[in-house]
Amino acid sequence: MSLALATFAILAGCNEKPSANWSGYAEGEYIYISAPLGGKLDSIKVQAGQQVAKDSLLFALDAEAENAAHDEASARLAGAKAQASNTEKGRRNEEIAITQAQLSSAQAQAALARQELARQQQLVGQGFVSKSRVDDAQTNVKLSEARVAELNATLSVAKLPARADERAAAQSSADAAKEALRQTAWRSGQKSQNSPANALVAEVFFRQGEYVQPGQPVLSLLPPENRKARFFVPEGELGKIVVGQAVSLHCDGCGAAIPAHISRIASQAEYTPPVIYSNAQRAKLVFMVEAKPDQPDKLLLHPGQPLDVSLLAAATSSGKAR
Repeated sequence: MSLALATFAILAGCNEKPSANWSGYAEGEYIYISAPLGGKLDSIKVQAGQQVAKDSLLFALDAEAENAAHDEASARLAGAKAQASNTEKGRRNEEIAITQAQLSSAQAQAALARQELARQQQLVGQGFVSKSRVDDAQTNVKLSEARVAELNATLSVAKLPARADERAAAQSSADAAKEALRQTAWRSGQKSQNSPANALVAEVFFRQGEYVQPGQPVLSLLPPENRKARFFVPEGELGKIVVGQAVSLHCDGCGAAIPAHISRIASQAEYTPPVIYSNAQRAKLVFMVEAKPDQPDKLLLHPGQPLDVSLLAAATSSGKAR
């Protein structure tokens, strides 16, 4: 009988996991998703406990005002661009055609005036008219030629673009309208939020139809890489550990030990927190230490889950210090 009991004790001892050096718990660094603008929650696309993929839509706020402002800014930009483009061109073809017709008429009148001057000069030479008639004809020639010169100048100006300052001002107005459109597009885009990473939806704080203040979190996410172990090391054992050192995590129902590396050692001491129920550590000065699992995507630690932490041998951790 005693032999059987001894054998049972040996087998039971072989099945036990290695005794842990320290006690701790799983911790999660949550991402709180909010919109920089407020509004009524139009739709919520996820629920607590759901796994979401990166860039998937999480929620959308009412964006009617922002969309209307975006349409207005788009129309203003189109108008500013048209004005800027117009300053690069001359007058319309129809307006130029009118000036060309006026020029043709003035040229014909100038030719007629020159003919009349020649006729009056011939009559004066023959003694049929007075010299004043020649003076009047010369005046008409000068007036008609001046009109031709004026219309030629008007036609040349009509084919020119606007002055450089006017073109610069029109282009600046178009640029300002473009930036205003970009602002309204940003505001419209901020009314819906996508997931920044593959993550678990931890909590949803609002329901459809409720009003959300600017910057107020609508939900929280927990990416797998944001899960870590937090444990507490007595001051007397602090010299055993360094950042980057390998440890193993043990939890109920987790199966094999979870490999991890120490990512942080607190710079200030504290007293054992009430969540650690250990008579050996209670009321002693300890340092908070954090360790991150080596393969966070392949395991699921639940925040608040009790953990036992074992320090691996130096040979095991020598090549993995971070």
